[in-house]
Amino acid sequence: MQNVILIVHLLLALSLIGVVLLQRSEGGGLGMGGGGGAMSQRAAATALGKITWILAICFIATSLTLTILAAQDASGVSVMDRLTGGAPAAEEPSTPGEIDTDSLLPPPSASGSETSPDAPLVPRAD
Repeated sequence: MQNVILIVHLLLALSLIGVVLLQRSEGGGLGMGGGGGAMSQRAAATALGKITWILAICFIATSLTLTILAAQDASGVSVMDRLTGGAPAAEEPSTPGEIDTDSLLPPPSASGSETSPDAPLVPRAD
């Protein structure tokens, strides 16, 4: 259900963009420079204007519907619970000032390895 509404929502968004781009420009921002009294007179309702209003109302309706469906699916579940997969949070160190330095070090190298931290990255040509 939610996927169908989402697809309809995307189609409405694309068609709304197309209809707005098809409309005639009225001139500068906020009606300035479009001819005398562009703000004072009511513009004639064109077919594209009516279609724009209908698409905008449908777009807002699908937005609200998707929001309501998402809120019902999330009923009481925190975003943090979803990220951690329901696992309990990591335990804090026993004393606030103490830092576990073992977890900051890289893992020990494999036994028999000839590399050391100071070894060059280029292999030796023996």
